[in-house]
Amino acid sequence: MKFGVVTFPGSNCDEDITYVLETILNQEVTRLWHKDTDLQGVDFVVLPGGFSYGDYLRSGAIAKLSPIMGEVIKHANNGGYVMGICNGFQILTESGLLEGALLHNDNQKFICKNVYLKASTMDSAITKDLNMSKAYQIPIAHGEGRYYAPKETIAKLEANDQILFKYCNEDGEVSKASNPNGAIENIAGICNEGRNVFGMMPHPERASDVELANEDGKEMFLSLLNHCQLN
Repeated sequence: MKFGVVTFPGSNCDEDITYVLETILNQEVTRLWHKDTDLQGVDFVVLPGGFSYGDYLRSGAIAKLSPIMGEVIKHANNGGYVMGICNGFQILTESGLLEGALLHNDNQKFICKNVYLKASTMDSAITKDLNMSKAYQIPIAHGEGRYYAPKETIAKLEANDQILFKYCNEDGEVSKASNPNGAIENIAGICNEGRNVFGMMPHPERASDVELANEDGKEMFLSLLNHCQLN
């Protein structure tokens, strides 16, 4: 599979995800710049974490206006795969590819630590090979990670099985105590109705290398590789 990793001014996880895809998973990776208007034939676009355009206005609000995003939106609307991690998730909600918004953490502080997630659906490429009873340890690093959407949107996400991950404790229990940022319903990641656009606040690319003593995130990428169908 050919991946494209987009770099915006302020991105700081583009090399992390490129390393995981290229070196650990042996995939072809093309580096895309925010001013590009050609996706160069990639199958899967990744919007990495960081602080695009300094997070001015709202996180992702300026990045959605980048020339590359017009092509990313076309790619997604044509069934192409797109994944946004942390700031990338924020960009996806700002651009309308995913519903809802990422608000300031409920403690109004930047949070950087390991948390636990559990898959909430088996009906997505990123979760299909995961163990739904397992708590996966994945780092977070954000100041605006509190997922929010109106009640009717949450009800639709639940009805369509679009919630990918929820924050939990190490025993897999989803509760207020295991919610690091106040996200509604403990939501840590969602997909679109077409199941080709994925967004999550935690960083699986930071938990995909044996040298980091944590490969829980690698399982998510392997699931994507196993179940993303190319035209």
